[in-house]
Amino acid sequence: MYTIAAFYRFLALADPAALRDALRATFTSTDLLGTTLIAPEGINGTMAGSTETIDQLLSFLAARTGLSRSEVKFSTAEAPPFRRLKFKLKREIITFRNATVDPARPGQYVDPDQWNALLADPEVLLLDTRNTYETAIGTFAGAVTPPLDTFSDFSDYVREHLDPARHRKVAMFCTGGIRCEKASAYMLQQGFPEVYHLKGGILKYLETVPTESSQWQGACYIFDERVSVDHEDFQAP
Repeated sequence: MYTIAAFYRFLALADPAALRDALRATFTSTDLLGTTLIAPEGINGTMAGSTETIDQLLSFLAARTGLSRSEVKFSTAEAPPFRRLKFKLKREIITFRNATVDPARPGQYVDPDQWNALLADPEVLLLDTRNTYETAIGTFAGAVTPPLDTFSDFSDYVREHLDPARHRKVAMFCTGGIRCEKASAYMLQQGFPEVYHLKGGILKYLETVPTESSQWQGACYIFDERVSVDHEDFQAP
């Protein structure tokens, strides 16, 4: 049984290469699989391994980056969800090509157990910030799904279709929280007065919110050998 940990954290890294090298030196000879991106703006990864190895990784990242276990989304798989181990340097941990965004100033986090109450507000515009091939298999009830081929298209959609004067309360979500966090920072920069995003993303919602009270419809696309997950992958029957 593989424990899978999905995580990200925005923080200023003065020497991303040094962190990459330390991760390689520590984990190359272990059973750890998956990819972690490392950039000047932070870290973003989904990793799988034995419970002991994942605990070791998270302790390492807590010491080096301040990543808290409460920020990590956990699931399990019987087969290896990844084929190899990669620690990769990038310019950004999530690309936003068409605009300059300061991820240190995001919108307001909403915990999964408070998300349904926010969605019940008729003034809230609910935006899915994922790509169309992801939204096609599942999304939240009532969500607007912009026709995005890549996340970088999001800024164009906002400029062309949304107005801060009319859309005064916006809530957004994505798979693990990283895209909607950066998107929320962008929307605040564009003058939208109230911007919220689901803390931990869909994965944390599926892990936290009971199936019987869930507003999630369908499956959640993920970027590993499992392809998609739903409530059953996180909660005991």
